[in-house]
Amino acid sequence: MTYCLAISVNDGIVFASDSRSNAGVDYIRTCSKMHRFFWPGDRIIVLLSAGNLATTQAVVNAVQRDLDDPKAKFNLLKAKHLFDIADYVGDLSQKEQHHHGPAIEKNGGSAGASFILGGQIKGHEHDIYLIYPEGNYISASIETPYLQIGENKYGKPMLDRVISMDSSLNNAARCALVSLDSTMRSNISVGPPFELTLYNGDSLEEPRQMSLKLASPYYKTLQKSWNEGLKRAFSRLPKFDWE
Repeated sequence: MTYCLAISVNDGIVFASDSRSNAGVDYIRTCSKMHRFFWPGDRIIVLLSAGNLATTQAVVNAVQRDLDDPKAKFNLLKAKHLFDIADYVGDLSQKEQHHHGPAIEKNGGSAGASFILGGQIKGHEHDIYLIYPEGNYISASIETPYLQIGENKYGKPMLDRVISMDSSLNNAARCALVSLDSTMRSNISVGPPFELTLYNGDSLEEPRQMSLKLASPYYKTLQKSWNEGLKRAFSRLPKFDWE
């Protein structure tokens, strides 16, 4: 399992992901779930992945293969709209699942994969899309300006209480990290390093990127401040009449 999220606010987009691909008592692997494609001045595209690792890697490889092939019918550079790319990624995912799915399912596994696509193409607004294993997709809304894939339930309450379209990009990034930290504390299948990408809307410039380990000074400070803040808030809750 894994946990990835994207937050779209008026100022831009925040992408965040963990890096754990397998969790167990004796065996833990790390693998990046964040894939970035930048053409400054024209388009900025980020793809987050969750689900069967073979499927997600095959989809990303296919995206790169089409970029390298000048005769490809479609690739990230030929897309006129971001939702065209969402359709494209959904089709690639379905193709890989149909190809390998029967053998994987025969052995009790699942070839399913989900993705979050986000970014901006020149002349259009920045946006984010959640691409389901079935290949269809949805976009974020004004009421819920974030999307999640993977182990999402533990990190959702924080997003619901804090995030709105008016949130600053930096506050959205801090919220994303707290959401990841909350999920990691409750589920062993999510873990660092945490990857963070901040894209300033309409800049069409390469986003700011960070990779944070448990021992990273900023992450340790953020984690400590959040934990202490929660304890202070809890201690200030109103007392019962009988206390």
